Amino acid sequence: MIVSLKPQADVARVKRELATRGLWIEAAEERLRDGRVTYVIGTYSAAVDARELLGIEGVDDVSVPTSGHPRVDRQGPVVDVDGVAIGAPGAPVFLCGPCAVESEAQITSLATRLSASGVQFLRGGAFKPRTSPYSFQGYGEAALRWMRRAAERTGMKVVTEALSEAEVPIVAEYADLVQVGSRNMQNYALLKAIGHTGRPVLLKRAMSATVEEWLLAAEYLLVYGARGVVLCERGIRGWDAGTRNLLDLGAVALLAHVHHVPIIVDPSHAAGRRDLVAPLARAALGAGAAGLLIETHDEPGAALSDGPQALLPDELGALLQSFSGMSS
Repeated sequence: MIVSLKPQADVARVKRELATRGLWIEAAEERLRDGRVTYVIGTYSAAVDARELLGIEGVDDVSVPTSGHPRVDRQGPVVDVDGVAIGAPGAPVFLCGPCAVESEAQITSLATRLSASGVQFLRGGAFKPRTSPYSFQGYGEAALRWMRRAAERTGMKVVTEALSEAEVPIVAEYADLVQVGSRNMQNYALLKAIGHTGRPVLLKRAMSATVEEWLLAAEYLLVYGARGVVLCERGIRGWDAGTRNLLDLGAVALLAHVHHVPIIVDPSHAAGRRDLVAPLARAALGAGAAGLLIETHDEPGAALSDGPQALLPDELGALLQSFSGMSS
């Protein structure tokens, strides 16, 4: 943002007025021959409407840079997924289930217990992106069928990931909310294909992505037809092995309170350990998250993937109960 002053403006007074609004001057041009001064407002300033600044005595003009993601800006803070409003005022939305769908009996049993705890979305991996090619890769379309049947029996919605363009049509057929994983946030061909389905999308942040890159990935989805995009913070790559990833709650607050987009948090992948899921979940909601994506397994020690970060259904139920009546 650039703020230009009138020739005879009281420069010190205008600077004080800007500072009281949380606006910090990054650079200032020398006073021009006609007496005007132009300020460049720094990145870490508060979000203030240009019309308010024009009301400051001595301010002549305010120039706001054009956004690179106008559709994201227009979307607003709420995305409706078949009747479930993510980001609406009121109780947070919960998306829970196993990292990978391992059998129909497993996902049906979990869905029954999760639904009773107030979970609105059944999550689970049918196609799994694994670092090692020897790790379990998921049961594919069979797992999608199991999830869909379990969700319909319990009144939940399905959220699951599409890994490649080839899988997009079948995932979109079964899922209410199509997930883009962190490894694919900037896979633009995949984003276009998912956008073309017209489904709402859950977009996870890449492990080293900036907030602006993340918002631009969401813009791709909306440009190509996605009905709405919900962002998901799952932790970025850090340097301390104490947790699996580094949960960026500053980005959550920025997206919720400044950009006004629906943002949920995945504390399971952020921590990588179940004993930290609950405190991180509470912190996420406090920062402005509209909901939580939490991994749950009925027998974490036997899970085919990510057992250490999965909560038992009873643990999850107790955590969700503690949020009863909380406004997001």
